Amino acid sequence: MGWATACEESIVENVIAGERISPEDALHLYTLPLNELGALANHRRNLATRDSYGGRGEEIVTYIVDRNVNYTNVCNVYCKFCAFYRTEKDPDHYVMGLSELEGKLAELVAIGGVQVLLQGGHHPKLGIEHYLTMLSFIRERFPQVNIHGFSPPEFHHFSQVFGMPVVEVLRRFKEAGLGSIPGGGGEILVDRVRNRISPLKANSDQWLGVMETAHGLGLRSSATMMFGHVETLAERIEHLKRLRDLQDRTGGFTAFICWTFQPDNTVLKAEPVGSSEYLRMQALSRIFLDNIENLQSSWVTQGPKIGQVALQYGANDFGSVMMEENVVSKAGTSFRLRAEEIERLIREAGYEARRRNTWYGLMPDAAHK
Repeated sequence: MGWATACEESIVENVIAGERISPEDALHLYTLPLNELGALANHRRNLATRDSYGGRGEEIVTYIVDRNVNYTNVCNVYCKFCAFYRTEKDPDHYVMGLSELEGKLAELVAIGGVQVLLQGGHHPKLGIEHYLTMLSFIRERFPQVNIHGFSPPEFHHFSQVFGMPVVEVLRRFKEAGLGSIPGGGGEILVDRVRNRISPLKANSDQWLGVMETAHGLGLRSSATMMFGHVETLAERIEHLKRLRDLQDRTGGFTAFICWTFQPDNTVLKAEPVGSSEYLRMQALSRIFLDNIENLQSSWVTQGPKIGQVALQYGANDFGSVMMEENVVSKAGTSFRLRAEEIERLIREAGYEARRRNTWYGLMPDAAHK
């Protein structure tokens, strides 16, 4: 038996025992056959969730009903992987008004939605009152809807535009109605990569700093990774390590979601990675991120069938119905699922489907009968 094989066997034993793995261990695990890595990830999924939901976490896969509202497409950071942004000179640029926002949220509430994912471009001219008015408007008219809004790069941008420390921006947004923060804009938390694909966007320390500050204010968040472009495997693992280290300090991440770069209609050109690579990285992420309980499958980028398969590769959440999605679809990927279809896919995979809220609390069954 060669040293590498003996090393891998020792790492596998540690994974089965529920022990933490190192970045070096992760590099070894990555080389395992895909089905073996998936089995290990599923084992770690069960260890992470077995005490949830009254001891039934292993049996349950959750999802949420939400809507992704992009309040503006004007952005001045020009990320090479983005096909969504526009400048103020483009004829199709927009800033959404409150009446349109109200109509979108009314449609969400009508189907039992409980969350609005509120994100937009880095608009160089909108002041803080614009955002506070939008948050207060949603909170007052739709109190049953949690505002899951504004990624860390947006908050870094707000701090610059408003001339205000990030902590003060976060505090005022929370007072106006912000309930939680999505993990967007993470891409790869390694500055070599960020300097190539989004040099004008918040760097790694700034992204993590926004999250740590938000967690300190009681705002919980998700965490993400977009991979399959210019990064190395070691840099993907460094990204995971930085998330795990922050979670050790704050415990503020509710879930992790990873997806592959979607290359159509973007400036950044890279050979797209396939579904097997997606499943491999999701499985490795589940094993490595031992302190983040929930992991979403990314059917929005991979499609419903791979989203379903991902439930055997460490995922315990099917993401969201997502009434509306504009960013990934601009890059050439357009999958849509209704709640009934999500529940069917979950059941076919052998799990009980349950709706959840932003913080992974289960919704009463009667809420969607």
